[in-house]
Amino acid sequence: MKFVGEIADPIHKFIRFTDLEKKIIDSSVFQRLRRIKQLAGAHLVYPAAQHSRFEHSLGTMHVAGLAGEHLFSLGVIDKESIQELRVASLLHDIGHGPFSHLFEEALKVTDNKNHETIGADIIRKTELNDILSGFGYSAKTISEISFGDSKVKFKNEIISGSLSADLMDYLPRDGFFTGVEYGKVDYNRIINSFRVTENQSLALDISSFYSFESMIISRFEMFRAVYFHKTVRSAEVMLLHSILLSSEELNLASLSLTDYLKLTDDSILWMMSSAQNNIAKEMISNYLDRRLLKCVYERFIRKRDNYTKLNRDKIEELRLKIARLANIDERKIFLDTYGISLVPLAPNKKEMKSILLVSEDEFFKQPVSNLPLVNSITGYLDMIRVYTNHKDRKNITNISKDVLDKELPEKQ
Repeated sequence: MKFVGEIADPIHKFIRFTDLEKKIIDSSVFQRLRRIKQLAGAHLVYPAAQHSRFEHSLGTMHVAGLAGEHLFSLGVIDKESIQELRVASLLHDIGHGPFSHLFEEALKVTDNKNHETIGADIIRKTELNDILSGFGYSAKTISEISFGDSKVKFKNEIISGSLSADLMDYLPRDGFFTGVEYGKVDYNRIINSFRVTENQSLALDISSFYSFESMIISRFEMFRAVYFHKTVRSAEVMLLHSILLSSEELNLASLSLTDYLKLTDDSILWMMSSAQNNIAKEMISNYLDRRLLKCVYERFIRKRDNYTKLNRDKIEELRLKIARLANIDERKIFLDTYGISLVPLAPNKKEMKSILLVSEDEFFKQPVSNLPLVNSITGYLDMIRVYTNHKDRKNITNISKDVLDKELPEKQ
């Protein structure tokens, strides 16, 4: 691999790039990521959190490259595979829309798409396909590695999952730009402990287990302190509802790939502030001026096994019931629900039940149940919050508690 330049980065110091990577980075499709914030509305709570999917994608490429170089030194892969890993990781977030995962929430309501299915189309059907083929790489192969569909298991695991380059970039990056201290990751030690089994699974030398454990705990703390912060979610609730109220004007149900690639944070804010829906316009105006909704009820439901998401129709029924009992306009009540796996999902989107370790050249699966700290945060977490901007917040608080404490399940 021949590097043709480097980019200064506050997390990794310097990120080098090849000619192929330069062509991809300079493409209009990739440059769009500069205009999509990594953490949506978090900058209204953590003012420096202005970083974008662009920097995160570069950082993920860098970390995946380190993993590739380590595996090359072990004789596991060739140099062409290092380039495949780097490019696949560079493009792993290419399908994100405005406000990152927030826009994905809106798409799931209107079109049942996600950033991975859209990303696969972008890699295969835009100028990226031409760039990749011009350098002798298959857009199909790169797309499969990017989104966990490669037949080579460890390539999927390097891009996503509990040992992924994605995780090892976004935790320190988000921690740095928010100013919190939870995102510290000793990724060099973790990567230099990678091993690959005969069936091409990624394993970790047991000597680095504590670094791995620390990273998983860091992710958990980042969700509590940043990603699920009640004021961060307040801003995102306002954005999400504005997008849904403007869905017809935004044409969310039938966006073409060309139109999708025109969407950025700023462009969609402008479209919603000019929309016909007065509620959406008012909400966007309040968002821009940081007049945010207030959280009046909060509950977290921990689920260990047999996880099923909260039923959307049931949630809407409960929201309307709270509004009716409080005798206020139902448009003044917002019920925010969000569910996550407390540990990173595997590339196949299933919960991590064990980690593959190696000790003195012996591979073995260590069940999560035998890892006290990691086991303590396994399972799923449903977050339920009620937001409002109504002046009668005390009454809404009491009614929300009466309704939701009675109707929602206890932890499992």
